[in-house]
Amino acid sequence: MTDPAISLDSFADLYPFSSQYHSVVGNHQLHYLDEGSGEPIVMVHGNPTWSFFFRHLILALRSQYRVVVPDHLGCGLSDKPQNYPYRLKNHIENLESLLETLKFPQKITLVMHDWGGCIGMGYASKYPEKIGRLIFMNTATFRFQHVKHFPKAILLNRIPGFGEFSIRVCNTFVKSATFMAMTHKSRMNRKIRAGFHAPYNSYENRIAVHRFVQDIPLDSSHPTYPVVEAIENALPQFNATPKLFCWGWRDFCFNPSVLQAWKHFYPEAEYEIYLDANHYLLEDAHERIVPRIDKFLQKYPLSRNPQI
Repeated sequence: MTDPAISLDSFADLYPFSSQYHSVVGNHQLHYLDEGSGEPIVMVHGNPTWSFFFRHLILALRSQYRVVVPDHLGCGLSDKPQNYPYRLKNHIENLESLLETLKFPQKITLVMHDWGGCIGMGYASKYPEKIGRLIFMNTATFRFQHVKHFPKAILLNRIPGFGEFSIRVCNTFVKSATFMAMTHKSRMNRKIRAGFHAPYNSYENRIAVHRFVQDIPLDSSHPTYPVVEAIENALPQFNATPKLFCWGWRDFCFNPSVLQAWKHFYPEAEYEIYLDANHYLLEDAHERIVPRIDKFLQKYPLSRNPQI
């Protein structure tokens, strides 16, 4: 299960949760949190984060809701097999396996960040009848032709050979994220940084971080392109579903043109922009974001139509 070399000791008070495990295809162990009771809220993280990213939200909501937060295979405290596809379709299938095993009797709320958007909406597109609310944080679930430019820093890490050296040997992707992805850098203290870095402490443990970067489908020849295209085509299914976008405006990756594309797809959604927040918006502004999400959840109670 958890790599014994991964230590949580230095930040255990920031992550006071009980670990659960679910076996996916290949008998690999998927780590997840299952906190509280009530309406189910599923939080889906991106790259290079893990369930630690949602800790403030989990702590705030678990008194009223059942909060389920998986670590994707290769991420966080999940297994990190070295001979695994690590494609978007595999991550969607793993989330599907977990949620179908948990058998929620009620519709779920999805909270998605970064790659979690495509993974979460990949699941949602298969089971639209199981989705009650959608919350998006600095993510995209559509083809990049809808945005103006792609970050050069990400492109650099996609160069064959160099990308592996940068991400897996030097750990620049994980380390730079805790600096570049925040506006209020003084808030990223040593303990929080240790939390973000802990699961990615070796060449082997950074395999999924690299594979996520490689799996970005920039053109139609990429094997993940049709998966993203299908998710994009399914977006109209959720026109009537309550949606909230919490957006860190200073994100260098999911820049304002991405948000503008979202407004084309979902003009009726609620948009909350945090002008001083970056990609790790829950680090920059969780004191404002958590109450906003709670307000949204209360505004659209699933008790009106709770059953699947």
